[in-house]
Order: sequence, then structure tokens, then C-alpha cells
Amino acid sequence: MNEHEIPPDGRPVDVYLDLLRIRMDTEDYRLLLSVVEPVLRAIDEHQLPTIDFSLDGQGADELPQEIRDEAALVIATAVTGRLDNEVIEISTEETGPVRVVTDAATAADPDRLGEIADYLAERHRQNEELRGIAEASGLPTDF
Repeated sequence: MNEHEIPPDGRPVDVYLDLLRIRMDTEDYRLLLSVVEPVLRAIDEHQLPTIDFSLDGQGADELPQEIRDEAALVIATAVTGRLDNEVIEISTEETGPVRVVTDAATAADPDRLGEIADYLAERHRQNEELRGIAEASGLPTDF
């Protein structure tokens, strides 16, 4: 869907949710809403930094991967206002497979995907270093 096809008073995330409601099984759609509504509410209230949200966190095992992917796309649409987001999987030696939401142009660009993979690997190395420092200092390591 192009931006000019979005109703003038409609937010892209609302359009995307309407499309999902039509396309998805009713129970799956309800499950999706239960995941994304608190985040969308926080975005609307400009409180996103104050919420703790992860599609890989506690309880995520109960969510089918398709629902997690759609939830990530709904949230990305709410944040970016774009309808061309995609979930891609990038794998590095350090991290294994990592699911990332990006725009369609980036998803199709091998150089950009390489940059993202490098960033993920470097971030993983930094986290492991910090975890080691925290452990040696007797601090919690579950960040």
C-alpha cells in the first residue's frame, strides 16, 4: 500500500491493523492485539521509554513466531509510520540467528545487511564484556 492510499485521518498503524484483522484468524488477531495494545498505548501517550517490552522475553515462548513477527511489524509501523517494514533474520557467529525489523530497501541491500550483522556482533561482544565485568564485581548479569 502506498502512502497516498492511506485515508487522510488514518494512521498507517491503524490501516495495517485493519489489513491484519481481515487476513488473520480471529483468535490469532486477538492474541496479536493483546501483545501490541499496551505498546501502542504507550506510544500514543509518549511513554515508550518507560515500558519494558520484548518479543523474546518472558512468556514469548507461548506466542507463535508468526504472531511475534506481526507484532514487531505493527510496532514498527506505529513508530516509523511506514508500511514497508519487513522482518528479516540475520545470523552471526556470536549471536546465531537474530530477527530484525527494517525497511524494504535495507532488507534488499546485502551491504546494509552486512553492516547490521557487524553491529549485532559488536553489540554482542560488548554485552559479554559488560556481563563479565558485572559478574567479577558481584553485580547482576541479567541485562
